[in-house]
Amino acid sequence: MQKYKLNKLIKIISQKTILGVFILVTFLTSCKSIYTANYKKPQLVDKKVSTPVKYLHKDLFLISEKGFAISQQDATSYGIGWKFKEDPSQTLLKSDVHDVVNDYPAGFGFDIGGIEYGHDQNLDSVPFSDMRKLMVEAYKEGGFVTVSWHLGNPVTGGNSWDTTPAIPQILEGGEYHETYKLWVKRVADFFKSVNYNDKPIPIIFRPFHEMNGSWFWWGGNNTTAIDYIKLWRETVEMLRDEYGVHNLLYVYSPNKLAPDDDYLKYYPADAYVDILGIDIYDFYNTEDYVEALKHDLKIVKEIAEQKNKLYAFTETGLEKVNTEGWFTEVLYPNIKYSGIAWVLFWRNYTVNHFYMPYKKQKLENDLIKFSKFPETLFLKDIQQIKTKK
Repeated sequence: MQKYKLNKLIKIISQKTILGVFILVTFLTSCKSIYTANYKKPQLVDKKVSTPVKYLHKDLFLISEKGFAISQQDATSYGIGWKFKEDPSQTLLKSDVHDVVNDYPAGFGFDIGGIEYGHDQNLDSVPFSDMRKLMVEAYKEGGFVTVSWHLGNPVTGGNSWDTTPAIPQILEGGEYHETYKLWVKRVADFFKSVNYNDKPIPIIFRPFHEMNGSWFWWGGNNTTAIDYIKLWRETVEMLRDEYGVHNLLYVYSPNKLAPDDDYLKYYPADAYVDILGIDIYDFYNTEDYVEALKHDLKIVKEIAEQKNKLYAFTETGLEKVNTEGWFTEVLYPNIKYSGIAWVLFWRNYTVNHFYMPYKKQKLENDLIKFSKFPETLFLKDIQQIKTKK
């Protein structure tokens, strides 16, 4: 009897050991499959980041090896003469880019300005309920989502362009700190609500952008680099540690550099940034724009490579895109070998404020030609590149 019990116990232990080894091997194999000799495990801001975010980071790396993803702000939210309206009979989303090149952008930009005030739509009148659907649709189809935040001024109740200094008052211990915490909580709740298959989708978050300029309350002459860095770090820690948001990659993106600008002046530290970026627009000065592209993207590339970070061209465009050959002759030659993961063009809002050609617009054929270059990657292109899950 004793011998029987002993043999049974040994058998149970052996079975559990085999099961344990199997689980361990499966776990190690599944984790190892994401990383390769070419793509080493990155040090991300969030140690508890979701698996879809890990895959997104690798996908962006793979994209940068092939070319760069074409992205646009509010690409499916509205365009010239139309706005998104949910229609069960409509299987394809509307997009000015798709109308021209028969493909969607690979990256879809959105802005959550207004959510901090508890509004039901953002500063550009896009309902957050629609935005959530469009984000999920973009992800479901194999695209990626980027989010900026033109948040209001928490001290005055004004908008982003109300340049009344505010950062000292919203940092921990400040008079408006609790107000700001509530704002971040609303952002956190939204990010956690953008779900596909009951899991939050990965989102590239680009807060407090263009901080080296003075047009927003969080930048330039309206703050100090020290306070800006504190604000960035406290915001990340609130989202990640206090509110449990684990579906974000964080992007640092100054504006075009002035001759005496230091790209890293406002940099919150490697532990608080996943991706480096920069915003450069063409204000009808092609020579100046090209020089900025060459100079600034080189700096971003050098710093990113030193820090082992991905980098991107986080905003660009020429309003009303009417410079002949702008996409193929001005932009393309100067970003072709830059190593950026994506380039994001600004929105198409009205016939006086748009940054991508629409049907029968002057540069329609130039965009079509641009789309056929091997490095310009639209949605169908990155669907072929993405990591197999």
